[in-house]
Amino acid sequence: MTQMPQPDENRSHTALRLTDIQKSYGDNHVLVDVNLQIADGEFIVIVGPSGCGKTTLLRVIAGLEMPDAGEIVLFDEVVNEMSPAQRGVAMVFQSYALYPHLSVFKNLEFALELAGLSRDEIQQRITDVAGILSLTDYLDRKPSELSGGQRQRVALGRALVRKPRMFLFDEPLSNLDAGLRMNTRIEIADLHRTLKTPIIYVTHDQTEAMTLADRIVVMRAGRIEQVGAPLDLYNAPANRFVAGFIGSPAMNFIDRDLFPGSGAAAIGVRPEHLHVADKGRLQGSVLHHERLGTDTHVIVDIGDTENLTVRLVGQWEFARGAPITLDFDDAKAVLFDSSGDRITAASA
Repeated sequence: MTQMPQPDENRSHTALRLTDIQKSYGDNHVLVDVNLQIADGEFIVIVGPSGCGKTTLLRVIAGLEMPDAGEIVLFDEVVNEMSPAQRGVAMVFQSYALYPHLSVFKNLEFALELAGLSRDEIQQRITDVAGILSLTDYLDRKPSELSGGQRQRVALGRALVRKPRMFLFDEPLSNLDAGLRMNTRIEIADLHRTLKTPIIYVTHDQTEAMTLADRIVVMRAGRIEQVGAPLDLYNAPANRFVAGFIGSPAMNFIDRDLFPGSGAAAIGVRPEHLHVADKGRLQGSVLHHERLGTDTHVIVDIGDTENLTVRLVGQWEFARGAPITLDFDDAKAVLFDSSGDRITAASA
């Protein structure tokens, strides 16, 4: 596989530092006290509900939006006053944003011509990128003649040919079907391992976040709730919001005191940590079950505010309304206080 030139090894080990970033539109506070540091070569995935500010944060980093306050430092250089072109970052959008009347080659060439590169340099960069993305046989085609996955690779290639210092991805795979999403996700992961260029990637997809990220940033209402490695967030969420957001199916919350003296207002248990028991602390009735082949998901009404989801290995059958008794390993439970903050593992 053709390889792009590697980043300058002499540059800073910190690719990005955001300090007290604020952004509002009128009375709508979109980003509030955002502080984040990203190492050179890291793959960062930002997740959060719609309207939490994740796309706005990308646009602020790219220079497409100006923060109301705070400092943006890219590779030891304050870039608040720099234009997007001066920052050396490339953004890949959810929509492919390709020029429909231009060939793949011309789409890849466009930004390089504006940058004033020589014909030889343009040709070499496009040849290299087309080889990396398996687009060599499609350079003469128009976007309308390509599949969705191929068009997404062209959009990615248009960013790659610029040799940016950082990539910013805004839900780039959301328009693809499940099979193409998996294939393109693998391609992006391979590219990151090859180029070692830092990536900040916004998604709503749990699988993308858990499989691509070195670290995940969870946002809510313009604030960062927690930053950490995928399994750290999964196993040790900072609060009830993160616990409920990371993981699919989501963590179950049991709003009752099963650990007297712990100070817990709620207990969190992952679906795979619940099991059917002859004698258990949770009695309920089956509302629904989903046959997934290797797993069976069972929705159980235990009389609390929220129903429980149980993930059972193998193929199970349940009648709707059938009584069921559940239990869990205390060591796998997570306790939350009345404010929603995590207290400790139940076994501690």
